[in-house]
Amino acid sequence: MYKQNMNPILRNVLAVIVGILAGSSLNMAIIMVSSSIIPPPAGADVTTMEGLTASMHLFTPINFLMPFLAHALGTLLGAYLAALIAASHKMIFGLVVSTCFLVGGIMNVMMLPSPLWFSIVDIAGAYFPVGYLGAKLAIRK
Repeated sequence: MYKQNMNPILRNVLAVIVGILAGSSLNMAIIMVSSSIIPPPAGADVTTMEGLTASMHLFTPINFLMPFLAHALGTLLGAYLAALIAASHKMIFGLVVSTCFLVGGIMNVMMLPSPLWFSIVDIAGAYFPVGYLGAKLAIRK
């Protein structure tokens, strides 16, 4: 019942905030458990940004699986929730959340010297396509 009584603008703003917070939380949770699922290479220090940057050359393709999943699943959840909660223009608000995650992904690529192939796959595949899918799934409900 509250959905009909809430101001649509407030609801749309809330949709974006919830989408970003939930997606970011999932992203961080996946990153936090990733080293227990796929251990970092021997000698890699992943506890600090400096250590991660210095040891990035030790990473093999399998070590990039969990970061990609974190980015993609965080975006999926964020866009899904934004589209689900939004009062109107559900796809647009799902893609707004995807854009926020894309900006974060671009910043990440600029800060960490990841291989070019991963940067391309991550930027091209983990944000808009997955965000579109998340919003589409929410709209079908």
